[in-house]
Amino acid sequence: MAKRWNASSSPHWRDASSTASLMRDVCVALIPALGFSVWYFGRQALTVIIVCVLSSVAAEYLYQRHAKKPVRVNDWSAVVTGLLLAMNLPPTAPWWMCAIGSAIAIILIKQIFGGIGQNFLNPALGARTILMISWATLMTATVVGRGSGEALDAVSQATSVDALTQATPLALSLVNSRSPYTASQLFLGTVPGMLGETSKLALLIGGAYLLVRRVITWHIPVTFILTVFVLFLIQTGTVWEDGSSQSALYQTLSGGLILSAFFMATDYVTSPITPLGKAIMGVGCGLILWVIRAFNPSYPEGCSFAILFMNLLTPLINRAFRPIWFGETKAGEVKGGA
Repeated sequence: MAKRWNASSSPHWRDASSTASLMRDVCVALIPALGFSVWYFGRQALTVIIVCVLSSVAAEYLYQRHAKKPVRVNDWSAVVTGLLLAMNLPPTAPWWMCAIGSAIAIILIKQIFGGIGQNFLNPALGARTILMISWATLMTATVVGRGSGEALDAVSQATSVDALTQATPLALSLVNSRSPYTASQLFLGTVPGMLGETSKLALLIGGAYLLVRRVITWHIPVTFILTVFVLFLIQTGTVWEDGSSQSALYQTLSGGLILSAFFMATDYVTSPITPLGKAIMGVGCGLILWVIRAFNPSYPEGCSFAILFMNLLTPLINRAFRPIWFGETKAGEVKGGA
């Protein structure tokens, strides 16, 4: 008897990758930045990371058990959500806020809409935004770590503290055109901020790993970062000026731009599927970020809002720039059909 073949719905392309392997690659890519944040901020950063990861995994496990769904915590997606949420929190974030943020990301933004692959917003960024609105004071409390220089070490030894409160580079740019931060400090990460706002070098190493492993493509990170740089270059007319916060490179190396461009705007579920669509999303994120930073006198950062807004536009981008199906004309008609 001839063997029967079962036809399934698309997609038909298969490779050796799986959700778990992709998520593990993201975890590996985050190791340099996570390691730097723990070295720089100390035990506070490690506590935030551990609580966010454990809370995310626990929230996914408990929800799936309660909803009588297959428990899939072994796909590592909850771990990635916890790590990205931790990177968007200050090292001073209390444990209970980390746990609440993890529950919001996993249950409210991810599982309620059907689980992985069904959420229309980036879970970590959605949770960060809700935490920022709910506890703005705690979310904007930033410290500078021990790796910041001799002056901080001297004060730390005299006062027996591990960190000192100091304004972030972006916060300084709102109130003062002068800045004490150099380009090397911004790039290496010896500045105050969220865990993922410090070492751009570590983030770029992780981003390069994702590109080499083909977990992401270059379209969103490059267009996102380049759009921000060009717009601030047009606005300020300066690439870099020592002692000034009003330059294109200062704005590019400040805040969560690098983290967002490589690790969150590239999320498979909430970003467009075509190269052109990805480029459009990157440009859109960069434009919105520039508008928020340049014209909002009270809020220095806008990466979260920029990406979340473009997440909502992703279905429209996919519809407008989807590839033509085999046998279909540009007008949507099937060749040879009636």
